[in-house]
Amino acid sequence: MFYKANRLDVIEPSPTLALTAKANALKAQGVDVISFGAGEPDFDTPEHIKNAAKRAMDKGLTKYTAVSGTPSLKEAIIAKFQKDNNLKYEKNQVIAGVGGKQVIYNFFMAVINPGDEVIVPAPYWVSYVDIVRLAGGVPVVVNTKRENDFKITPEELKANITPKTRVFIMNSPSNPTGSSYMRTEIEKLSEILVKNKILIFSDDIYEKIIYDNNQFCNPAMISNEVKEYTFIANGVSKAYSMTGWRIGFGAGNAEIIKNMDTMQSQSTSNPTSIAQAAAEEALNGDQKCVADMVVAFDKRRKLIVATLNAIKGFQCGMPTGAFYAFPYISEVYQMDGFQKLMKDSGEKSKSKVFCDHLLQKYNVAVVPGIAFGDDNAIRFSYAMSEKDITEGMKRVAEMVSSLK
Repeated sequence: MFYKANRLDVIEPSPTLALTAKANALKAQGVDVISFGAGEPDFDTPEHIKNAAKRAMDKGLTKYTAVSGTPSLKEAIIAKFQKDNNLKYEKNQVIAGVGGKQVIYNFFMAVINPGDEVIVPAPYWVSYVDIVRLAGGVPVVVNTKRENDFKITPEELKANITPKTRVFIMNSPSNPTGSSYMRTEIEKLSEILVKNKILIFSDDIYEKIIYDNNQFCNPAMISNEVKEYTFIANGVSKAYSMTGWRIGFGAGNAEIIKNMDTMQSQSTSNPTSIAQAAAEEALNGDQKCVADMVVAFDKRRKLIVATLNAIKGFQCGMPTGAFYAFPYISEVYQMDGFQKLMKDSGEKSKSKVFCDHLLQKYNVAVVPGIAFGDDNAIRFSYAMSEKDITEGMKRVAEMVSSLK
């Protein structure tokens, strides 16, 4: 069909957004759907942040800004890195984009050439692989092990480096697994990457959502040498419940930032001026809202993991960050009732069949693990009330019980 560009053949629509749209369509029909699919906090954006946006409108700050962000937002980003991570950046080393996803997209479009390889540990966030492909790169997916808390080991990293390797992706805390790399682990991986002159892409979007008094660390924090090879992507969406405001930011080599600015100038231009003012307040203002949200997520984390592990055939580790649980359900796949579902469906993905049946028959939306590169698991977001978690888990248990 001549209306379709060939580049679309290498990517698929976001499965998490597709699932959310399907769940919302059922809700609009009056169906009582409990959705564990959304990758966004259920809290409202804090009042002081919304008030900053209102003040910006009242002041007439509703015009174009510099492509890469206002000077004051850049100052807030720089201050955040200094305060939270002890990292120093200049204004020509930071950029603001229309959400973290655009920052990620622009980074890969700016650094990847056709045939360049990007190492992507799996399970991975759904868009990494498709963004790399759109940039002409080759995603090298490395399947991590559950016994290693879904974290790539130095040996696994070394085994997948070739002369074509250009970038390594690190997402800590992780979507979908909730696992986090410790400083000693990052040191070992960074030593290998720097030795091989490989760029490190560090997705820190869940930096603020971390539990059990663990200390966040990214590769740039290891040493100045590693920092030179590291690009950091972050944003205000998760930490400040600002997903709809669409403000992400990045920091790294000035030449990379300059090239990303060029990319952005020919796509969206600047992020929304009003949202930039709100993001500035989020970074500079009172951080108690973040701490309060993490306390609530911690309670939900413990509730959902305990309930999942009580379901026959489910095995779920305790997440150390983010707001996702990623239980393995391969034992469920062996049940007679599930075998029949697979046969009747004609579908190859077991996690997709499980999730489709769960939504259609039990009105519970969960994301299939195949979307993250691991068909043996499914992803639950616990960015929802404890009441809904309890009711949703009850329905999941009911479905699994019916498959025996």
